[in-house]
Amino acid sequence: MAETSTKPYMIRALHEWCTDNGYTPHIVVKVDANTMVPHAHIRDGQITLNIGSLATNRLVIGNDVIEFQARFSGVTENIYVPVGAVTAVYARETGAGMGFEVEAGDAQNISTSDFAGGVPKPAPIKPTASSASETPLQPTEPDPKRPKLTIVK
Repeated sequence: MAETSTKPYMIRALHEWCTDNGYTPHIVVKVDANTMVPHAHIRDGQITLNIGSLATNRLVIGNDVIEFQARFSGVTENIYVPVGAVTAVYARETGAGMGFEVEAGDAQNISTSDFAGGVPKPAPIKPTASSASETPLQPTEPDPKRPKLTIVK
């Protein structure tokens, strides 16, 4: 029997820590064909989602998938995210959190131009180098208005 990944447990723990401390938990997701999110909000093949209790309805952080309902531009959307596609979980107010590698085969790098009629076009899966299981989230251009992600070990 294969050992269960620690990733969903870490996501649940950091979600609970954020909530207990009055912070807003967010996840960063690498969007692929198995991810159901509003396409208009995808940037550079990824999306950041508020998973706080005030922003979600019916939130379930399972071992394989994160599911909930949320409103985007006034429209309720059903969100479905494979846990393997989550690249980070953090507190919006402080940036404290944890980064993860995308698990091979769980997420493909696609952009909004890869969507035709709201359905993602399949993209070839590229093998990734397997190194440390936790990596910091590094924005391409730092935004002085947004907090930095700090890795909690």
